[in-house]
Amino acid sequence: MLRYDAFLFDLDGTLLDSIALILESYRYTLAAHGLPPRSDEDVLSGLGTTLEHQFTRWVGPDGPVQALVDTYIAHNLEVHDRLVTPYPGVTEVVEALHAAGARLAVVTSKRRRGAQAGLAALGLAECFEVLVAGDDVTRAKPDPEPVRLALSQLGDPAPARVVFVGDATHDVHAGQAAGVVTVAVTWGAGREDALVAAKPDHIARDAAALRALLI
Repeated sequence: MLRYDAFLFDLDGTLLDSIALILESYRYTLAAHGLPPRSDEDVLSGLGTTLEHQFTRWVGPDGPVQALVDTYIAHNLEVHDRLVTPYPGVTEVVEALHAAGARLAVVTSKRRRGAQAGLAALGLAECFEVLVAGDDVTRAKPDPEPVRLALSQLGDPAPARVVFVGDATHDVHAGQAAGVVTVAVTWGAGREDALVAAKPDHIARDAAALRALLI
């Protein structure tokens, strides 16, 4: 028997190892616009927030934010499939949940086109009945709006019977604010000490631990 009525997953850093893709896309974009590079740590600290939020941090609200976003998206999609890989064992966890009849959703700050490319690269597009992407909401994670939208599209299951799995503190905080059970995974971009400090309900350090928590 499944442990929860519905299962929400972040995408980048949780299901999809896209760290190399993200870093490359930011490096390319900043260089293309004649802007200084940012450290990998700085880039990854904003993982899980929107592109607009990230670029605004660096160039300010009056900077060329939309032009940077457009360049990033175009380059990211161009090199996407060459630079992404699945995390060991995680795809199999999703496939097992799907085979067991679980209701599954992806909740990501990534735009829909990129999120669809990621799920296709993983071979998981058919497993998820709901996809909430960054361009579907007004307020991205850590605001609970994306999680609440996913719950609504899943037919409003009781939040206490829903689990949200993510690799960033933004995921944990969004899930907590929406009242769902939170699982932080440590194989993505998030630092384990920061994830522990966010006080998720559970922490999974590998796919086997995640499977044990969910199935």
